[in-house]
Amino acid sequence: MRSAVISVTTVITVAAGAFAPGHLGELTRIVPFELADAVLEEEGGLERRVRLLPSRVGLYFLLAMCLFPQPGYLGVWGKLTAGLRVLGLGAPSGKALRDLRRRIGIAPARRLFEVLAGPLGQPRTPGIMFAGYRTVSFDGCKSVKVPDTAANRGWLGKMNAALGVTGYPVIQLMALVETGTRALLGAASGSTATSELDWARQLLHLLDKTMLVLMDRGFDAGDFLAGVAGTGAQFLVRLNASRNPPVLRYLPDGSFTSVIGGVKVRVIAAEVTVTCHDGSTYGGWYRLATTLLDHRAFPAGALMALYHERWEHEVTYLALRHTLLQGRVLRSGDPDGLRQEAWALLALYQALRTAITDAVQAAPGTDPDRASYQAAVDAAQDLATTARNITDPDGDLTGDIGRTVLARLNPPRRPRVCARRVKSPLSRWNKHPPGKPTTSKKITQITSQALPANHERVTRRPKSVTRPGGP
Repeated sequence: MRSAVISVTTVITVAAGAFAPGHLGELTRIVPFELADAVLEEEGGLERRVRLLPSRVGLYFLLAMCLFPQPGYLGVWGKLTAGLRVLGLGAPSGKALRDLRRRIGIAPARRLFEVLAGPLGQPRTPGIMFAGYRTVSFDGCKSVKVPDTAANRGWLGKMNAALGVTGYPVIQLMALVETGTRALLGAASGSTATSELDWARQLLHLLDKTMLVLMDRGFDAGDFLAGVAGTGAQFLVRLNASRNPPVLRYLPDGSFTSVIGGVKVRVIAAEVTVTCHDGSTYGGWYRLATTLLDHRAFPAGALMALYHERWEHEVTYLALRHTLLQGRVLRSGDPDGLRQEAWALLALYQALRTAITDAVQAAPGTDPDRASYQAAVDAAQDLATTARNITDPDGDLTGDIGRTVLARLNPPRRPRVCARRVKSPLSRWNKHPPGKPTTSKKITQITSQALPANHERVTRRPKSVTRPGGP
Protein backbone atom coordinates (compact mmCIF):
# COMPACT_ATOMS: atom_id res chain seq x y z
CA MET A 1 0.00 0.00 0.00
CA ARG A 2 2.92 2.38 0.57
CA SER A 3 3.63 2.41 -3.16
CA ALA A 4 0.03 3.07 -4.15
CA VAL A 5 -0.67 6.21 -6.14
CA ILE A 6 -3.75 8.19 -7.02
CA SER A 7 -4.53 10.49 -9.93
CA VAL A 8 -6.21 13.83 -9.23
CA THR A 9 -7.92 15.68 -12.07
CA THR A 10 -8.57 19.40 -11.70
CA VAL A 11 -10.88 21.42 -13.92
CA ILE A 12 -9.76 25.01 -14.51
CA THR A 13 -12.06 27.57 -16.10
CA VAL A 14 -10.36 30.62 -17.62
CA ALA A 15 -11.09 33.18 -20.30
CA ALA A 16 -10.59 31.92 -23.84
CA GLY A 17 -7.74 32.65 -26.22
CA ALA A 18 -5.37 35.53 -25.58
CA PHE A 19 -7.40 36.53 -22.51
CA ALA A 20 -6.53 33.34 -20.59
CA PRO A 21 -3.61 34.82 -18.59
CA GLY A 22 -5.91 37.63 -17.42
CA HIS A 23 -6.95 36.45 -13.98
CA LEU A 24 -6.02 36.68 -10.31
CA GLY A 25 -7.10 33.26 -9.11
CA GLU A 26 -10.01 33.42 -6.67
CA LEU A 27 -9.65 37.19 -6.35
CA THR A 28 -11.01 37.37 -9.91
CA ARG A 29 -14.44 36.93 -8.30
CA ILE A 30 -13.94 40.30 -6.60
CA VAL A 31 -12.37 41.86 -9.72
CA PRO A 32 -14.37 40.02 -12.42
CA PHE A 33 -13.72 40.23 -16.15
CA GLU A 34 -16.70 42.56 -16.62
CA LEU A 35 -15.35 45.03 -14.06
CA ALA A 36 -11.87 44.97 -15.59
CA ASP A 37 -13.28 45.65 -19.07
CA ALA A 38 -15.59 48.37 -17.75
CA VAL A 39 -12.86 50.43 -16.05
CA LEU A 40 -10.60 50.05 -19.08
CA GLU A 41 -13.33 51.21 -21.43
CA GLU A 42 -14.36 54.07 -19.14
CA GLU A 43 -10.79 55.36 -18.85
CA GLY A 44 -9.79 54.80 -22.49
CA GLY A 45 -7.51 51.85 -21.85
CA LEU A 46 -9.41 49.25 -23.89
CA GLU A 47 -7.80 48.28 -27.20
CA ARG A 48 -9.65 48.66 -30.52
CA ARG A 49 -8.48 45.26 -31.69
CA VAL A 50 -7.54 42.15 -29.73
CA ARG A 51 -3.79 41.93 -29.34
CA LEU A 52 -1.55 39.10 -28.19
CA LEU A 53 -1.48 40.96 -24.87
CA PRO A 54 -4.96 42.43 -24.36
CA SER A 55 -5.51 45.35 -22.00
CA ARG A 56 -7.56 43.19 -19.64
CA VAL A 57 -4.59 40.87 -19.25
CA GLY A 58 -2.44 43.90 -18.52
CA LEU A 59 -4.74 45.11 -15.74
CA TYR A 60 -4.61 41.72 -14.01
CA PHE A 61 -0.85 41.67 -14.56
CA LEU A 62 -0.60 44.98 -12.66
CA LEU A 63 -2.43 43.47 -9.71
CA ALA A 64 -0.31 40.31 -9.90
CA MET A 65 2.86 42.45 -9.73
CA CYS A 66 1.68 43.60 -6.31
CA LEU A 67 0.56 40.13 -5.21
CA PHE A 68 4.01 38.72 -6.13
CA PRO A 69 6.45 41.54 -5.24
CA GLN A 70 9.66 39.50 -5.47
CA PRO A 71 9.78 38.10 -9.06
CA GLY A 72 10.52 40.26 -12.08
CA TYR A 73 8.06 40.77 -14.90
CA LEU A 74 8.69 37.37 -16.45
CA GLY A 75 8.47 35.72 -13.05
CA VAL A 76 5.08 37.31 -12.41
CA TRP A 77 3.90 36.21 -15.84
CA GLY A 78 5.05 32.71 -14.99
CA LYS A 79 2.92 32.77 -11.84
CA LEU A 80 -0.19 33.71 -13.84
CA THR A 81 0.37 31.02 -16.47
CA ALA A 82 1.80 28.18 -14.32
CA GLY A 83 -1.56 26.38 -14.23
CA LEU A 84 -2.28 27.03 -17.90
CA ARG A 85 0.63 25.28 -19.58
CA VAL A 86 -1.68 22.90 -21.37
CA LEU A 87 -2.93 25.87 -23.40
CA GLY A 88 0.50 26.41 -24.92
CA LEU A 89 0.56 30.13 -24.19
CA GLY A 90 3.52 32.10 -25.46
CA ALA A 91 5.86 33.95 -23.12
CA PRO A 92 6.13 37.68 -23.85
CA SER A 93 9.38 39.56 -23.38
CA GLY A 94 9.98 41.85 -20.47
CA LYS A 95 9.82 44.82 -22.85
CA ALA A 96 6.42 43.70 -24.11
CA LEU A 97 5.09 43.64 -20.55
CA ARG A 98 6.55 47.09 -19.83
CA ASP A 99 4.91 48.41 -23.01
CA LEU A 100 1.64 46.82 -21.86
CA ARG A 101 1.81 48.78 -18.61
CA ARG A 102 2.39 52.02 -20.48
CA ARG A 103 -0.50 51.34 -22.85
CA ILE A 104 -2.92 50.87 -19.97
CA GLY A 105 -1.86 54.02 -18.14
CA ILE A 106 -2.73 55.30 -14.68
CA ALA A 107 -6.45 56.02 -14.95
CA PRO A 108 -7.80 52.42 -15.14
CA ALA A 109 -5.83 51.37 -12.05
CA ARG A 110 -7.10 54.39 -10.14
CA ARG A 111 -10.68 53.83 -11.27
CA LEU A 112 -10.51 50.18 -10.25
CA PHE A 113 -9.49 51.20 -6.74
CA GLU A 114 -12.29 53.76 -6.55
CA VAL A 115 -14.85 51.10 -7.47
CA LEU A 116 -13.53 48.64 -4.88
CA ALA A 117 -13.02 51.20 -2.10
CA GLY A 118 -15.66 51.66 0.57
CA PRO A 119 -16.78 50.40 3.98
CA LEU A 120 -17.18 46.63 4.22
CA GLY A 121 -18.44 45.94 7.75
CA GLN A 122 -22.08 45.35 8.58
CA PRO A 123 -23.44 47.17 11.65
CA ARG A 124 -23.77 43.87 13.53
CA THR A 125 -20.10 42.95 12.97
CA PRO A 126 -17.98 43.40 16.13
CA GLY A 127 -15.91 46.57 16.19
CA ILE A 128 -17.69 48.38 13.35
CA MET A 129 -19.98 50.77 15.23
CA PHE A 130 -19.83 53.03 18.27
CA ALA A 131 -23.08 54.49 19.62
CA GLY A 132 -24.69 54.25 16.19
CA TYR A 133 -21.72 55.68 14.25
CA ARG A 134 -19.36 53.82 11.92
CA THR A 135 -15.81 54.48 13.13
CA VAL A 136 -13.25 55.57 10.52
CA SER A 137 -9.84 57.21 10.75
CA PHE A 138 -7.39 59.42 8.88
CA ASP A 139 -3.65 58.81 8.95
CA GLY A 140 -0.64 59.07 6.68
CA CYS A 141 2.25 56.79 5.77
CA LYS A 142 5.72 57.91 4.67
CA SER A 143 7.57 54.59 4.58
CA VAL A 144 6.75 53.10 1.16
CA LYS A 145 10.11 53.25 -0.60
CA VAL A 146 10.58 53.77 -4.34
CA PRO A 147 13.59 53.29 -6.65
CA ASP A 148 16.27 55.95 -6.28
CA THR A 149 16.17 57.26 -9.87
CA ALA A 150 16.60 60.82 -11.08
CA ALA A 151 12.97 60.94 -12.24
CA ASN A 152 11.63 59.72 -8.89
CA ARG A 153 13.88 62.09 -6.94
CA GLY A 154 12.71 64.98 -9.12
CA TRP A 155 9.12 64.23 -8.17
CA LEU A 156 9.40 63.05 -4.58
CA GLY A 157 12.77 64.33 -3.39
CA LYS A 158 14.21 62.74 -0.24
CA MET A 159 13.20 63.20 3.37
CA ASN A 160 15.59 64.56 5.96
CA ALA A 161 16.84 62.06 8.53
CA ALA A 162 18.81 62.17 11.76
CA LEU A 163 22.17 61.78 9.97
CA GLY A 164 21.41 63.29 6.57
CA VAL A 165 18.71 62.16 4.15
CA THR A 166 16.90 58.86 3.68
CA GLY A 167 18.44 56.27 1.38
CA TYR A 168 15.39 55.97 -0.87
CA PRO A 169 12.73 58.45 -1.90
CA VAL A 170 9.33 57.56 -0.44
CA ILE A 171 5.81 58.03 -1.70
CA GLN A 172 3.38 59.43 0.85
CA LEU A 173 0.03 57.70 1.32
CA MET A 174 -3.01 59.21 2.99
CA ALA A 175 -6.01 56.97 3.56
CA LEU A 176 -9.44 57.04 5.13
CA VAL A 177 -9.91 53.65 6.78
CA GLU A 178 -12.82 51.80 8.35
CA THR A 179 -11.22 50.92 11.68
CA GLY A 180 -13.34 47.82 12.33
CA THR A 181 -12.30 45.99 9.15
CA ARG A 182 -9.29 48.13 8.04
CA ALA A 183 -10.96 48.56 4.66
CA LEU A 184 -10.00 51.59 2.58
CA LEU A 185 -12.71 54.15 1.93
CA GLY A 186 -10.37 56.27 -0.14
CA ALA A 187 -6.72 57.19 -0.58
CA ALA A 188 -4.39 59.78 -2.05
CA SER A 189 -0.66 59.60 -2.66
CA GLY A 190 2.24 61.74 -3.77
CA SER A 191 5.15 63.80 -2.52
CA THR A 192 5.97 64.28 1.16
CA ALA A 193 6.39 68.00 0.36
CA THR A 194 2.57 68.19 0.51
CA SER A 195 1.31 68.11 4.09
CA GLU A 196 -0.78 65.28 5.47
CA LEU A 197 -3.66 67.70 6.05
CA ASP A 198 -3.68 68.75 2.40
CA TRP A 199 -3.84 65.12 1.30
CA ALA A 200 -6.57 64.40 3.84
CA ARG A 201 -8.64 67.33 2.58
CA GLN A 202 -8.90 65.54 -0.77
CA LEU A 203 -10.79 62.74 1.01
CA LEU A 204 -13.27 64.80 3.06
CA HIS A 205 -16.00 64.21 0.48
CA LEU A 206 -16.03 60.54 1.52
CA LEU A 207 -17.33 61.37 5.00
CA ASP A 208 -21.00 61.55 5.92
CA LYS A 209 -23.26 61.90 8.96
CA THR A 210 -23.13 58.17 9.75
CA MET A 211 -19.40 58.31 10.59
CA LEU A 212 -17.24 59.06 13.63
CA VAL A 213 -13.69 60.01 12.59
CA LEU A 214 -10.73 59.14 14.85
CA MET A 215 -7.65 61.30 14.32
CA ASP A 216 -4.19 61.78 15.80
CA ARG A 217 -2.95 65.12 17.14
CA GLY A 218 -1.49 66.08 13.75
CA PHE A 219 -5.05 66.55 12.50
CA ASP A 220 -6.27 69.01 15.17
CA ALA A 221 -5.91 72.15 13.00
CA GLY A 222 -8.99 74.29 13.36
CA ASP A 223 -9.76 74.68 9.64
CA PHE A 224 -9.39 70.94 9.06
CA LEU A 225 -11.71 70.07 11.96
CA ALA A 226 -14.19 72.57 10.56
CA GLY A 227 -13.99 70.76 7.23
CA VAL A 228 -14.65 67.41 8.89
CA ALA A 229 -17.61 68.81 10.83
CA GLY A 230 -18.94 70.38 7.63
CA THR A 231 -19.48 66.93 6.14
CA GLY A 232 -21.88 66.02 8.94
CA ALA A 233 -19.48 63.48 10.44
CA GLN A 234 -18.57 63.48 14.14
CA PHE A 235 -14.92 63.41 15.20
CA LEU A 236 -12.69 62.39 18.11
CA VAL A 237 -9.19 63.86 17.87
CA ARG A 238 -6.19 64.05 20.18
CA LEU A 239 -5.04 67.60 20.83
CA ASN A 240 -1.49 68.89 20.61
CA ALA A 241 0.02 69.85 23.96
CA SER A 242 0.48 73.42 22.73
CA ARG A 243 -3.20 73.95 21.94
CA ASN A 244 -5.02 76.02 24.56
CA PRO A 245 -8.76 75.97 23.78
CA PRO A 246 -11.02 78.40 25.66
CA VAL A 247 -13.37 77.06 28.33
CA LEU A 248 -17.06 77.72 27.70
CA ARG A 249 -18.61 75.53 30.36
CA TYR A 250 -17.41 72.80 32.70
CA LEU A 251 -19.35 69.52 32.65
CA PRO A 252 -19.97 67.22 35.64
CA ASP A 253 -17.54 64.55 34.39
CA GLY A 254 -14.58 66.98 34.39
CA SER A 255 -14.67 67.72 30.66
CA PHE A 256 -15.55 71.14 29.29
CA THR A 257 -17.04 72.61 26.14
CA SER A 258 -14.93 74.80 23.88
CA VAL A 259 -14.62 76.03 20.30
CA ILE A 260 -11.93 74.98 17.81
CA GLY A 261 -12.06 76.27 14.24
CA GLY A 262 -15.54 77.58 14.81
CA VAL A 263 -16.78 74.11 15.82
CA LYS A 264 -18.20 73.54 19.28
CA VAL A 265 -16.36 70.64 20.90
CA ARG A 266 -16.06 68.86 24.20
CA VAL A 267 -12.53 68.53 25.59
CA ILE A 268 -11.72 65.49 27.70
CA ALA A 269 -8.47 65.31 29.67
CA ALA A 270 -7.29 62.32 31.64
CA GLU A 271 -4.29 60.54 33.06
CA VAL A 272 -3.88 57.06 31.62
CA THR A 273 -1.81 54.54 33.61
CA VAL A 274 -0.73 51.13 32.27
CA THR A 275 0.28 48.48 34.82
CA CYS A 276 2.43 45.60 33.57
CA HIS A 277 2.70 42.07 34.97
CA ASP A 278 5.92 42.88 36.83
CA GLY A 279 4.28 45.77 38.66
CA SER A 280 5.93 48.51 36.59
CA THR A 281 3.70 51.32 35.37
CA TYR A 282 3.85 54.02 32.75
CA GLY A 283 1.43 56.47 31.22
CA GLY A 284 0.75 60.13 30.64
CA TRP A 285 -1.74 62.96 30.25
CA TYR A 286 -3.97 63.00 27.20
CA ARG A 287 -6.54 65.42 25.84
CA LEU A 288 -9.23 64.55 23.32
CA ALA A 289 -11.67 66.86 21.56
CA THR A 290 -14.96 65.58 20.17
CA THR A 291 -18.18 66.85 18.64
CA LEU A 292 -20.07 64.31 20.80
CA LEU A 293 -21.10 66.88 23.39
CA ASP A 294 -23.47 64.86 25.61
CA HIS A 295 -21.39 63.59 28.52
CA ARG A 296 -24.18 61.23 29.61
CA ALA A 297 -24.72 59.56 26.23
CA PHE A 298 -20.99 59.47 25.44
CA PRO A 299 -19.05 58.94 28.72
CA ALA A 300 -15.47 60.17 28.82
CA GLY A 301 -14.16 56.70 29.69
CA ALA A 302 -15.87 55.13 26.68
CA LEU A 303 -14.45 57.74 24.32
CA MET A 304 -10.94 57.34 25.71
CA ALA A 305 -11.18 53.57 25.19
CA LEU A 306 -12.55 54.11 21.68
CA TYR A 307 -9.65 56.38 20.72
CA HIS A 308 -7.31 53.40 21.02
CA GLU A 309 -9.03 51.94 17.93
CA ARG A 310 -7.26 54.59 15.86
CA TRP A 311 -4.22 52.31 15.94
CA GLU A 312 -6.05 49.88 13.64
CA HIS A 313 -5.05 52.31 10.91
CA GLU A 314 -1.40 51.47 11.58
CA VAL A 315 -2.23 47.79 11.01
CA THR A 316 -3.55 48.78 7.57
CA TYR A 317 -0.19 50.22 6.63
CA LEU A 318 1.56 47.24 8.19
CA ALA A 319 -0.37 44.96 5.82
CA LEU A 320 0.53 47.16 2.84
CA ARG A 321 4.22 47.66 3.60
CA HIS A 322 5.21 44.33 5.10
CA THR A 323 2.62 41.68 4.26
CA LEU A 324 1.95 42.64 0.65
CA LEU A 325 5.19 44.42 -0.32
CA GLN A 326 7.28 42.33 2.10
CA GLY A 327 9.20 45.51 2.90
CA ARG A 328 10.44 45.77 -0.69
CA VAL A 329 10.93 48.88 -2.79
CA LEU A 330 8.31 49.55 -5.48
CA ARG A 331 9.29 48.64 -9.04
CA SER A 332 8.72 51.75 -11.12
CA GLY A 333 11.55 54.11 -12.00
CA ASP A 334 9.36 57.02 -13.15
CA PRO A 335 6.48 59.01 -11.60
CA ASP A 336 3.76 57.74 -13.95
CA GLY A 337 4.75 54.16 -13.28
CA LEU A 338 4.76 54.81 -9.52
CA ARG A 339 1.28 56.34 -9.63
CA GLN A 340 -0.03 53.37 -11.57
CA GLU A 341 1.67 50.89 -9.25
CA ALA A 342 0.40 52.65 -6.11
CA TRP A 343 -3.23 52.50 -7.30
CA ALA A 344 -2.82 48.83 -8.24
CA LEU A 345 -1.38 48.07 -4.79
CA LEU A 346 -4.29 49.81 -3.07
CA ALA A 347 -6.82 48.02 -5.29
CA LEU A 348 -5.24 44.65 -4.48
CA TYR A 349 -5.20 45.45 -0.77
CA GLN A 350 -8.90 46.26 -0.87
CA ALA A 351 -9.76 43.13 -2.85
CA LEU A 352 -8.02 40.98 -0.24
CA ARG A 353 -9.69 42.90 2.58
CA THR A 354 -13.06 42.28 0.89
CA ALA A 355 -12.40 38.54 0.80
CA ILE A 356 -11.38 38.58 4.47
CA THR A 357 -14.41 40.56 5.60
CA ASP A 358 -16.83 38.36 3.62
CA ALA A 359 -15.38 35.32 5.38
CA VAL A 360 -15.47 36.84 8.86
CA GLN A 361 -19.05 38.01 8.45
CA ALA A 362 -20.04 34.53 7.33
CA ALA A 363 -19.11 33.41 10.86
CA PRO A 364 -21.34 35.65 13.03
CA GLY A 365 -19.70 37.05 16.14
CA THR A 366 -16.15 36.78 14.80
CA ASP A 367 -14.10 39.92 15.39
CA PRO A 368 -12.33 41.09 12.17
CA ASP A 369 -9.26 41.84 14.32
CA ARG A 370 -8.64 38.09 14.52
CA ALA A 371 -8.42 37.64 10.74
CA SER A 372 -4.89 37.09 9.44
CA TYR A 373 -4.03 39.19 6.39
CA GLN A 374 -0.99 36.96 5.81
CA ALA A 375 -3.25 33.91 5.59
CA ALA A 376 -5.34 35.64 2.93
CA VAL A 377 -2.25 36.61 0.92
CA ASP A 378 -0.85 33.07 1.09
CA ALA A 379 -4.13 31.57 -0.14
CA ALA A 380 -4.54 34.19 -2.88
CA GLN A 381 -1.01 33.52 -4.17
CA ASP A 382 -1.60 29.76 -4.29
CA LEU A 383 -4.92 30.13 -6.11
CA ALA A 384 -3.47 32.61 -8.62
CA THR A 385 -0.53 30.33 -9.40
CA THR A 386 -2.80 27.32 -9.94
CA ALA A 387 -5.49 29.41 -11.72
CA ARG A 388 -8.23 27.95 -9.51
CA ASN A 389 -11.62 29.33 -8.48
CA ILE A 390 -11.52 32.07 -11.12
CA THR A 391 -15.27 31.81 -11.64
CA ASP A 392 -17.92 31.22 -8.98
CA PRO A 393 -20.53 28.79 -10.36
CA ASP A 394 -21.78 27.72 -6.91
CA GLY A 395 -22.06 31.22 -5.44
CA ASP A 396 -19.77 30.41 -2.49
CA LEU A 397 -19.17 33.76 -0.80
CA THR A 398 -16.50 32.49 1.59
CA GLY A 399 -14.30 30.74 -0.96
CA ASP A 400 -10.97 29.05 -0.34
CA ILE A 401 -9.37 32.33 0.75
CA GLY A 402 -12.06 32.83 3.36
CA ARG A 403 -11.86 29.26 4.58
CA THR A 404 -8.09 29.63 5.00
CA VAL A 405 -8.60 32.82 7.00
CA LEU A 406 -11.22 31.21 9.26
CA ALA A 407 -9.00 28.17 9.79
CA ARG A 408 -6.06 30.38 10.80
CA LEU A 409 -7.79 32.93 13.00
CA ASN A 410 -5.48 34.67 15.42
CA PRO A 411 -6.28 34.21 19.12
CA PRO A 412 -8.01 37.08 20.89
CA ARG A 413 -5.62 39.94 21.44
CA ARG A 414 -3.47 39.82 24.53
CA PRO A 415 -3.23 43.04 26.51
CA ARG A 416 0.46 43.81 26.28
CA VAL A 417 2.82 46.67 25.63
CA CYS A 418 5.19 46.24 22.72
CA ALA A 419 8.55 47.98 23.04
CA ARG A 420 8.79 50.55 20.26
CA ARG A 421 12.22 50.14 18.79
CA VAL A 422 13.54 51.00 15.33
CA LYS A 423 17.11 49.94 14.58
CA SER A 424 17.71 52.21 11.57
CA PRO A 425 20.05 55.04 12.64
CA LEU A 426 18.38 57.34 10.08
CA SER A 427 14.95 56.93 11.66
CA ARG A 428 13.59 59.58 14.01
CA TRP A 429 12.33 56.64 16.12
CA ASN A 430 15.81 55.13 16.59
CA LYS A 431 15.80 56.19 20.25
CA HIS A 432 13.48 54.52 22.70
CA PRO A 433 10.66 56.80 23.93
CA PRO A 434 11.30 57.89 27.53
CA GLY A 435 9.14 56.22 30.11
CA LYS A 436 8.12 53.23 27.97
CA PRO A 437 9.26 49.69 28.89
CA THR A 438 12.29 48.57 26.93
CA THR A 439 10.93 45.04 26.54
CA SER A 440 7.49 43.71 25.67
CA LYS A 441 5.38 43.05 28.75
CA LYS A 442 1.95 41.70 29.58
CA ILE A 443 -0.53 44.34 30.71
CA THR A 444 -2.55 43.50 33.79
CA GLN A 445 -4.50 46.74 34.12
CA ILE A 446 -5.22 50.00 32.29
CA THR A 447 -6.78 52.79 34.31
CA SER A 448 -7.82 56.29 33.33
CA GLN A 449 -8.69 59.14 35.63
CA ALA A 450 -10.44 62.25 34.36
CA LEU A 451 -8.69 65.43 35.41
CA PRO A 452 -10.60 67.85 37.63
CA ALA A 453 -12.15 70.90 36.05
CA ASN A 454 -8.98 72.95 36.32
CA HIS A 455 -7.92 74.72 33.14
CA GLU A 456 -4.22 75.05 34.07
CA ARG A 457 -3.89 71.34 34.74
CA VAL A 458 -5.81 70.41 31.61
CA THR A 459 -3.32 72.19 29.39
CA ARG A 460 -0.20 70.67 30.92
CA ARG A 461 2.23 69.05 28.51
CA PRO A 462 1.77 65.25 28.73
CA LYS A 463 4.62 63.42 30.43
CA SER A 464 5.33 59.70 30.49
CA VAL A 465 6.42 58.19 33.76
CA THR A 466 7.71 54.81 34.78
CA ARG A 467 7.57 53.57 38.33
CA PRO A 468 9.22 50.39 39.60
CA GLY A 469 7.05 47.56 40.83
CA GLY A 470 6.41 46.45 44.36
CA PRO A 471 8.80 44.67 46.68
